[in-house]
Amino acid sequence: MSGAAHRPPLRLGVIGLGRAFTLMLPAFMGDKRVQLVAAADPLPEARSQFQKDFGVPAYSDPVALFARDDVDAVYVASPHQLHEAHVVLAAKSGKHVLVEKPMATTLPACTRMIEACHSAKVVLVVGHSHSFNLPIRKTLELIQSGRYGPVRMVHALNYTDFLYRPRRPEELDTALGGGVVFSQAAHQVDIVRLLCGGMVQQVHALVGNWDPERSTEGAYSALMQFEQGVFASLTYSGYAHFNSDQWMDGVGELGLKVSGSKHADSRAHLYQSLQLETETQIKAKRNYGAASWRAPDATVQAAHQHFGPIIISCDKADLRPVPSGVHVDSHDGYLFEALAPPTVVRQDVLDEFLAAVQSGVGMMHTGEWARASLASCLGILESAQQGRPVSPAHQVPVPPPA
Repeated sequence: MSGAAHRPPLRLGVIGLGRAFTLMLPAFMGDKRVQLVAAADPLPEARSQFQKDFGVPAYSDPVALFARDDVDAVYVASPHQLHEAHVVLAAKSGKHVLVEKPMATTLPACTRMIEACHSAKVVLVVGHSHSFNLPIRKTLELIQSGRYGPVRMVHALNYTDFLYRPRRPEELDTALGGGVVFSQAAHQVDIVRLLCGGMVQQVHALVGNWDPERSTEGAYSALMQFEQGVFASLTYSGYAHFNSDQWMDGVGELGLKVSGSKHADSRAHLYQSLQLETETQIKAKRNYGAASWRAPDATVQAAHQHFGPIIISCDKADLRPVPSGVHVDSHDGYLFEALAPPTVVRQDVLDEFLAAVQSGVGMMHTGEWARASLASCLGILESAQQGRPVSPAHQVPVPPPA
């Protein structure tokens, strides 16, 4: 962050004050390089909380935010199906864009977003995905060093309670971007593409849709083949039984210590709650500014965030990133590459975005990269539906080290 103190902060508007915003909020609050200057959200309690916290306007209609001259860039954290409209409007208004994953729900939408930002000469970065996490980037650094030879195989898995957290109707509707493939494979595919060179040649997958009351994809297993014969297996279950955080030093996805039995309770807790309120009401209470929302506790020391166990097999070593570093089992013995805990969670997202906006450098999570990851996610759905391998379009390689 050297030199950044001499620049005025990037004036940022927020589109959507939901769950994604609350997860990025500690980064916004802890980084003096950005200043939140406006927001837009349909919920009055969220707008009221934002005005109270930051003393700046919050609108029900994002068009009013895009019209402001004091907004340099926008963070688009609206529901998946609205990303395209909001990114295109931001670009036409001359605002740089940081948009949440998944970038969109269709490839043509991604292309229109990319073209709008190129045409307007504004930056487009897609995140947060867990490929930003420092242990993953450290693993990539070890791979790119050549010390352990080329990557041959990757195994990634994650077992969570995703399907039994309170959901809005569209989050359980695949056609609207619901289910685990859009929301969760977006992380896992991004990580695996980063570690395997980026260029997915073929996807062969199966999906699980096993609860008629929540009829969307709750699990998948995919085999991805990359250039140079590299292959990766990706498995995800959101059916709330085993908690694979137990294999990540007891640290949850968001970097905090978790109970190993937590997932087993999720299903029962949700259905007990549904006896009193609708699912939409339950989720609404947890939104920013709502009755059950609590501001992030800046005094809690978090480890690095993660997306489940990953093993990367190279010619000379197996690498295993965890929230505190990277385990290396090599020809020469065992080594642990320790990493200092983060001072500000998800600061790495802002590092990339700010470097791109201010210097035009450092971008990896471009629109083109995110479109390639979405194409691979759509490949999971298509392969499972058709019962055959598919070749996803729009693939791009991992940029060379800076």
